[in-house]
Amino acid sequence: MGVLVGLVLALTGAGGAIIAVPLLVFGLHLTLAEAAPVGLLAVALAASTGAMLGLRSRVLRYRAAGLMALAGGVASPIGLWVAQRVPNAPLTAVFAMVLTIVAVRMLRQAWLEQHGAVPAAAHAPPCRLDPAAGRLRWNTPCAAALAVAGAAAGFLSGLLGVGGGFILVPSLLAASDLPMKAIIATSMGVLALVSAVGVVGASIAGHMQWQVGWPFAGGALAGLLLGRRFAGRLAGPRLQQGFALLALGIAAGLLVKIAR
Repeated sequence: MGVLVGLVLALTGAGGAIIAVPLLVFGLHLTLAEAAPVGLLAVALAASTGAMLGLRSRVLRYRAAGLMALAGGVASPIGLWVAQRVPNAPLTAVFAMVLTIVAVRMLRQAWLEQHGAVPAAAHAPPCRLDPAAGRLRWNTPCAAALAVAGAAAGFLSGLLGVGGGFILVPSLLAASDLPMKAIIATSMGVLALVSAVGVVGASIAGHMQWQVGWPFAGGALAGLLLGRRFAGRLAGPRLQQGFALLALGIAAGLLVKIAR
């Protein structure tokens, strides 16, 4: 199951890790609260590798990643605290809702790519890249937009164990003019740091099942490295549509599971 998560992560971007928790719920019959820390461990390990590759390629914006991770690191323990106190059924329903939103967004993005439609920006993004220096021009709106996105991703990572890449990538697209390679690499950096905070918090609280976590995380790392070999040939609208349909099926399965 970990290898599958790593493959999806490599082929679809940071949001692919959202399938980790449902796989653990269906495959190992864990509750959402039990599966979430294991999913975070897999995300932390795989995203750390992706972030290191981004640093080596000099496309990761480490200052932006640091700010977002700081906000996310503060919010992640709050999400974890809430997750351990909310009954499994409503928490699973929230997860299914989030999964559905991600799937619909991916279907829309795939449709736009297939038809060559690029939505016009309503206004200039607050975070602008300085072509001469190769760095972001920092200002208060830019810092605020990145901090809010990081905090939202951190809270959901603690609450649902999903990493939050499906929030980070669209947020960076809306808040900056960074190229997609830099957005994915920066998102990976944030995911690595925020997920690590969640793993530490879950471990201290005694909620981490290491006997499940390590094999699952190791498989995710192997799948990520394997998927990178094929990402250039397989990525595209069709793959996004396939993943979106898979996500919708998982969301429906989760709702059926709690209805029984």
